[in-house]
Amino acid sequence: MSNGKLIWMDGKFVRWKDANVHIMTHTFHYGFGVFEGIRCYKTKKGSAIFRLKEHVSRLFDSAKIIGIEIPFTPKKARDSIVEVVKKNKFKECYIRPIAYTGDDKRGLNYLGTTIHLSIAAWPWGAYLGKEGLNKGIRVKVSSFTRHHHNITMTKAKVCGAYINSIMAKTESARDGYDEAIMLDVNGNVAEGSGENIFMVKNGIIKTPPLVTVLDGITRNSIIEFAVEKKIEVREEFFSRDMLYTADEVFFTGTAAEVTPIREIDNRPVGNGKPGSVTKMLQKSYFNAVLGNNKKYHKWLTHI
Repeated sequence: MSNGKLIWMDGKFVRWKDANVHIMTHTFHYGFGVFEGIRCYKTKKGSAIFRLKEHVSRLFDSAKIIGIEIPFTPKKARDSIVEVVKKNKFKECYIRPIAYTGDDKRGLNYLGTTIHLSIAAWPWGAYLGKEGLNKGIRVKVSSFTRHHHNITMTKAKVCGAYINSIMAKTESARDGYDEAIMLDVNGNVAEGSGENIFMVKNGIIKTPPLVTVLDGITRNSIIEFAVEKKIEVREEFFSRDMLYTADEVFFTGTAAEVTPIREIDNRPVGNGKPGSVTKMLQKSYFNAVLGNNKKYHKWLTHI
């Protein structure tokens, strides 16, 4: 994987290889930090970051949810993200802001630790592969359950919460699949290891409600595209066997973008190929992020 040249750390740019933290960094030991994933795309009018304001707002919301205060303003964070892309001279890239606790305290109680903010970026293609975007991926229902909202904060992108996702993702890879689907504690479909999930049945789109799942920014975008196309969208619970009989299923996320699912637990989804609704929404997504739809220029921050 290619790396960037410079990383922004607490207001200063440092070389990629020098962007280090101490071994006793609190977040390293306990996973107590929050992060974001953001994409910058090459458009006809130059490079542009997709929904920068919404991503930074969620980063600060995540920090508030777990009880830390990022020592920079959202505007400073947004401006610094733009600078990271500029200084690395990227045309397209993936951007990773992360807020974390320092090495000035031991033990679980984080009160009194210094809060840091760093921003890195690197070139990153399709997370689940170009072939996956075009032809769809194979997934399995994981043996690992999505967090319950009274066990951890499911509306925050918390570093440590992704241990669960790592276990699910790795399990699926070991079993020969591309990705995992996680159920909630009641046995309903929740999301992927790092993606929101949608299903299509008889022309109606369904996606799990925002109870245990992350409020995905790409998820939000897809719902808006669907409404614009006059497709009914229902946010409701559904079971794994409903996925087995769905006409179409797809993942959404900043990394995954809009990735069709062609097979679940060795069962083909529909005819085993990306469906018409999925392809239409995928096209709408890429038209928006690449600046080809004037209506959604509001979501682009040009570099």
